[in-house]
Amino acid sequence: MKPSKFILAAALLGSAAFADGGGVILGDLHLNVVPRTVAEAARIAGATALATDFSKPSRFEERSAGAATVRVLKSADAFSQPSDNISFEDELDFKVGNGLFRKLWVSSPSSTLASDGLGPLYNARSCQRCHIKDGRGHPPEGPDDNSISMFLRVSIPGNPEDAVAEIEGYLATLPEPNYGSQLQDFAIQGYVAEYALEITYEEEILTLAEGQTVSLRHPTYAAGNLGYGPLHPDAMLSPRVAPQMIGMGLLEAIPAADILAGTDPEDADGDGISGRANIVWSAVHDQPMLGRFGLKAGSPTVQEQSASAFLGDIGISSPIFTAGAGECTDLQTDCQTAIHGDGDDRGTEIDALGLELVTFYSRNLGVPARRNVGDAQVLRGKELFYDTGCTACHKPSFVTHRLENQPEQSFQLIWPYTDMLLHDMGPGLADNRPEARATGQEWRTPPLWGIGLTEQVSGHTYFLHDGRARSLLEAVMWHGGEAQDQRDAVIEMSTEDRDAIISFLESL
Repeated sequence: MKPSKFILAAALLGSAAFADGGGVILGDLHLNVVPRTVAEAARIAGATALATDFSKPSRFEERSAGAATVRVLKSADAFSQPSDNISFEDELDFKVGNGLFRKLWVSSPSSTLASDGLGPLYNARSCQRCHIKDGRGHPPEGPDDNSISMFLRVSIPGNPEDAVAEIEGYLATLPEPNYGSQLQDFAIQGYVAEYALEITYEEEILTLAEGQTVSLRHPTYAAGNLGYGPLHPDAMLSPRVAPQMIGMGLLEAIPAADILAGTDPEDADGDGISGRANIVWSAVHDQPMLGRFGLKAGSPTVQEQSASAFLGDIGISSPIFTAGAGECTDLQTDCQTAIHGDGDDRGTEIDALGLELVTFYSRNLGVPARRNVGDAQVLRGKELFYDTGCTACHKPSFVTHRLENQPEQSFQLIWPYTDMLLHDMGPGLADNRPEARATGQEWRTPPLWGIGLTEQVSGHTYFLHDGRARSLLEAVMWHGGEAQDQRDAVIEMSTEDRDAIISFLESL
């Protein structure tokens, strides 16, 4: 794919141009970057070129996260290890951050001043309650199961004057007047939760080549038991399952120029793939930045993503998002006037040090090594994955920036299998809710590293943004839009070849 004209705008909005691919530009402002040399750029181009020999594993591909790769544990803790190249001193910070990630927050006022401030409305009492074992969440598995690792985002259409003027193509939305930008299904004592998540499914039987069948479940979502009046008639709901946490610091350290170089919004090369960058407003840097995190790349950094989750999911204020009432709207007056946990020496319910420790923990969750990379079926599946064109979105590898103050993420050859860009996945997966520049049919390409360990870590095999797919094959069958040709090619494969592709994905 060819770079888009938006790269020029990105360079102008950033602090320097990227003539050699190593400058600090839009999206890299939070990183202490050492520019690449011309020789390094040439080495990187060779190291990240797509494989052409599938008779053996590519060099270094077993180490998905470079020197940060961790060994594979045969337990649910496989995603909960620190980067393998972390120092002994920094491992202590990782463990303290882990403690804060797992901490159960309580309502105010409380004698445990360092832990109060929950809610008043919330989705979970800790980060770990959604990102169970640092892995994927799941939709409710029956009437007796709650939706603690899944929620609905909500907004209403905005007007052109509501758009961010500095971001070309920004799609204006506004918070839902009664409920804000996210629906919370729990409340502290004495308050009313906003809603109860309701999901119904309809099954569709899809017949593949050689008579194999797969059942796809089509979900319908509703916000039931509304606690603060009806939703706006134009409310747009988007279901979200908590994603896995591994490798986030490495994804953050990918040069913005390398991500932007993959954009092709007009499909100039005619391959049917039109990757676009989401550009979002940074609350920290007070300017547009490249979106990297979240299912639609709606957040620019691990720190801002963490602070946003504290606010929306738990109702915890931070130095970035300071509202003690969390996501409560102005119309929720009881929630706004409740006692909050930001009246002591912390200033906000989680202070700057606490947020930095959680950010450090999130940046340094290690990616497990690949398994069975030399297995004949895995190599055949890899060849099919490449030949079918899946790598057009699931870009296999990058080399991260040289970073002066982040040695764990510095100059690593990584294999996340994502281009970090937005792609139109068709009406079947659409949530019909824009987010910054992302349309209602666009999603960020999710990283695939660790996907084969989902059942071991999370106890299930639910995939996609809302967990509707119950297997990797179902997930592939939901691909549409820009990935329609790849999905159709998998349908027409022999059962043996489809099994090989699944074996390859399970090895990641």
